[in-house]
Amino acid sequence: MSEVPGDERLVAGRYRLLSPLGEGGMGVVWRARDELLAREVAVKEVRAPAALGTTDEQRLYARLEREAWAAGRISHRNVVTVYDVATEDGRPWIVMELVRGLALSDVLDAEGPLPPQRVAYIGAEILAALRAAHEAGVLHRDVKPGNVLIANDGRVVLTDFGIATVEGTSNLTMTGELIGSPEFLAPERALGRTPGPESDLWSLGVLLYAAVEGNTPFRQDTPLNTLRAVVDEELPPPRRAGALAPVLAGLLRKDPAERLSAEEAEHQLRVIGAGGGARTVPPPPGPYSPTVSAASPTPATPPTPFVPHPVPGTATTATTGVPPERARRAAMVLVAGVAILLLAVGGLAWALVNKGKDQGGRDDNGGGSVPASGTSSASTGSTASAPGGGTDGGTTDGGDGGGDDGGNGAGNGGTVTPPQTVKVYVETVHGSYSGACPPPEAEAPAFRATITVGRTPAAVDYRWATKSGESSGSGWKTLHFAAGGPKQKQVSHTELTYKANETHHDRIRVEVRSPVEVRSNWIDFSVTCEQELPTDESSYTPDAANTPNTPSVANTASAASSVFRRAR
Repeated sequence: MSEVPGDERLVAGRYRLLSPLGEGGMGVVWRARDELLAREVAVKEVRAPAALGTTDEQRLYARLEREAWAAGRISHRNVVTVYDVATEDGRPWIVMELVRGLALSDVLDAEGPLPPQRVAYIGAEILAALRAAHEAGVLHRDVKPGNVLIANDGRVVLTDFGIATVEGTSNLTMTGELIGSPEFLAPERALGRTPGPESDLWSLGVLLYAAVEGNTPFRQDTPLNTLRAVVDEELPPPRRAGALAPVLAGLLRKDPAERLSAEEAEHQLRVIGAGGGARTVPPPPGPYSPTVSAASPTPATPPTPFVPHPVPGTATTATTGVPPERARRAAMVLVAGVAILLLAVGGLAWALVNKGKDQGGRDDNGGGSVPASGTSSASTGSTASAPGGGTDGGTTDGGDGGGDDGGNGAGNGGTVTPPQTVKVYVETVHGSYSGACPPPEAEAPAFRATITVGRTPAAVDYRWATKSGESSGSGWKTLHFAAGGPKQKQVSHTELTYKANETHHDRIRVEVRSPVEVRSNWIDFSVTCEQELPTDESSYTPDAANTPNTPSVANTASAASSVFRRAR
């Protein structure tokens, strides 16, 4: 937008506001000058909605400041750099890198739909930024063309990291960015569930679809109808996507666990951006369904019965005196008898062969099948046998020895169970602490982990581990996923470790040892003890087993989603 002279206010005694660059419902972005370093910067002035009370306003500002510092941990060429968080008039001012260029939304308005190869290049750059953010424990939660800048030098920059998280997660009655762009919300967010990195991948898929097709796939006439379409309607087949179509389909799967992984999506986008083609990637295995029917198999088609031809020189019905009709009946009986005999022999041979396969294809402990001598077997996935599992060749999913975790015998040679997968992502609830020690539990560093399994039922053994090895909750715990229940759950932890009269720097993550070994991303934190309380005033509470009722970005949409769920 055109630069209109500002009032040249000086923020925090350092940043001089020059002119506004953009304005939205949550504030204004200014072009400013850093008087200390003599460089131009972008300064976002955050303004709380006028309807908020003082308490909610301060809570909003505190969360904005914390998320801005979290975004400042990301160091990547495709992420706008956060320089500082200044405080002026009791409000945070986010100081960022000034990127000269156009927003992708402006490019689309001016040029219309873009060629698939160019869209793939832009998408790969955005995805690189998202992967760097997710590694740092930061979710964007507002990936859309307006938050992507195309710099004058061709660099693609993702902006507003963390800001959208706070705008959507405050447990208040406000809409903000959520209602402004509901078509970019992932289905799990529209249903009021806590988002993870997969939610950012969905939003990226919508952005790519809009860039190559000229419109978002689920946009309707009202925000409520749009949310309903995001949750319920199938993806409209793209017409201009070309080689991008498989990537769009992979990123826009309704189930987060089935979406294309960030690594695979970036690889395919790089290939398409370089002029190559994408390959179709099937979704991860869903709930198990047997590949071999329990009913009796259809026998192989027996050979065509042999019917002897007349041999020259033998007697015929005309010379033997046998009536023609009786001869024909005798021939039909003979043919039918031969056919029945051959069918019986063929069925017996089929049974003997399959019985040999059944006996030769079972290992010694009744677990997964192996090829019998002289036969071949195609691998359909990893299988594991648990002690005390099913009998008669049944396979298990590596559970605890039977029961509902897959130990029941399948019978007649067993069945193949798809391999289990576990994904873990950790984010910050409360960041670093500074104050009197021991830190109060309500103010101590707190973290939340999202654990997603590929199929249910499942039992996940996990623990919270720090880089230093010092933790107030390092014991192993088990998280159970019921059969037919949700594949994603959350666990929380409050870290109460500290060192008297000094600052304790550390990192924390979640480690999973069963059913597969997985490690989450690291989260940095610190505890600074400015004053130590008497010993009898300290308290220690192990980390909670259940997720606390913390605000979630998806809660903003839960009211709307519950309305159309009741209407369905």
